[in-house]
Amino acid sequence: MPDTSQGLATTLELLSKTENEAAVRPLVAALNSPYPTIRDGALVAILKRRSPAGHREIIRRLHTFDRHWLDLLREHRGRMRQAPRDAILDTDAQMCANGCRAALWLREYDLTPTLVNALEDPANPNADLVARTVLELIQELGAELSGAGGAPDRRQVRLARDRVLSALEASLGRFSRHRRQEVVEAFLLLAPRDNVTLKQILGSAHHPAFMTVVDVLSKSTAGGILRLLLSYLDDPHAPSAALSLIAKRSDLRFIRYLLRKIGRDPSALSVQNLKRIRTIGWLQTGPSLLEQLDEAAQHGVVRLVMNCGIPRLQAFDTIEHLVLHGKREGRRAAAAALAEFQGAAANAVALRALKDEDPRVQATILGQLRLRGIPGVLPRMVEMLDSQHAIVRKAAQRGLSEFTFARFLGAFDMLDEEVRRSTGALVKKVDPETTAQLRAELQSKARTRRLRGLTIARTIDLVEPLESTIIDLLHDEDHLVRAEAALALAGGNSQTSLQALRAAETDRSETVRRAVEGSLGQREQFAQWRDRLADPRD
Repeated sequence: MPDTSQGLATTLELLSKTENEAAVRPLVAALNSPYPTIRDGALVAILKRRSPAGHREIIRRLHTFDRHWLDLLREHRGRMRQAPRDAILDTDAQMCANGCRAALWLREYDLTPTLVNALEDPANPNADLVARTVLELIQELGAELSGAGGAPDRRQVRLARDRVLSALEASLGRFSRHRRQEVVEAFLLLAPRDNVTLKQILGSAHHPAFMTVVDVLSKSTAGGILRLLLSYLDDPHAPSAALSLIAKRSDLRFIRYLLRKIGRDPSALSVQNLKRIRTIGWLQTGPSLLEQLDEAAQHGVVRLVMNCGIPRLQAFDTIEHLVLHGKREGRRAAAAALAEFQGAAANAVALRALKDEDPRVQATILGQLRLRGIPGVLPRMVEMLDSQHAIVRKAAQRGLSEFTFARFLGAFDMLDEEVRRSTGALVKKVDPETTAQLRAELQSKARTRRLRGLTIARTIDLVEPLESTIIDLLHDEDHLVRAEAALALAGGNSQTSLQALRAAETDRSETVRRAVEGSLGQREQFAQWRDRLADPRD
């Protein structure tokens, strides 16, 4: 028989529209046809009819449906409302199971009141199955509300949520009679934190559902329930019971949700509520849990311990571990937080962190060292001025910011030669404006400043970068400046400066000529020494 038979299509269309209830019998019989086209057509025809008997027959067979028939059922479900409801209330186990399956497959959220009534009936032999169905159905609704279920009409889904929530709230009012945890779980999956019923339960330890609500909030790993519990961090009047649960939960899934909630910059309300938390059990279990967290989560741990009300020593222990053993983002955040801790232990951690492979950690610690007053730390900071990482060099420069060229210049005349050299070498590394400011001194109109500038250039070995300016001073109107410039160029090694010195051999001042002669002699000696080192025969 061809699947596209026009006669078959016409017959099925007629049977689907006729008001004669007798048409249901051949359609039900056709469900057993060996031909897929006939079976599919009969199913669709029954679904199109307003036939309680036909719909009941479909529900009776539902456990035998394959995915294709289930899809047909979902596509043409419009008129089949009562049959699943009747099946759920049926005492027959298979019929009830099929009714529950239909509710889930069709996402018939309006069947929630029926399901709730069935699970509350102490005489219902299928109450456990119905209770599980309620929870699964609400999980489907929660997925649609979060966008994961692909709901086509968000407004309709929200309206369904309101109707379902009302049914669950009514059931919680009868909780002392049925004690069904599934009702509590379903309720918590949908209820916002400002729900009146939820507030009443959490606000009274004597409420019949209080212990069950607390138990679910403390153990459930459902994303909706975790988000509900953590939403109390943003509640300006967060109940103590909720904050206590946040503090006590130690399962890894919850901890990851918590740290994602806190993030890099927790809200003011979150900080306010975190300060009410005086103990966090999982922080005391040792480093193994911290090591299971990714970089972002470790960063969140730092924000958590620095904003909650746990003892200071416990917070330091966590920061110390993350500074020394955390992942990169965790070490960076912990290094910044270390600035809040003083004393020998914190200082020791800072010195160890200075060797971290991450330049950002090094830079962060460098910014704290001078304030810590650690003896002998200055040489360590000076070493960091030669780091290959710009961020570290800049941090070291900021930490040694008092070593400026301006201050060095002001004190230069009062320093002995050794201090001039050591301090000048440091200033040259710390102050990036040293060369530019020294050039300004060499070009000053004041003779004493030019002379001092030339002395400084020789002392801190800046002749080469200032060579052109110093060569210009070989023509200065003051013979002492010209002589000092000639002496400075003794340390040069370019042909330009050598030619400038030879041109100055005929200077009208004997003082200048002697200085030139001495500089040329030094350069000659240096050239000979360099040649000997380069000669392999030596």
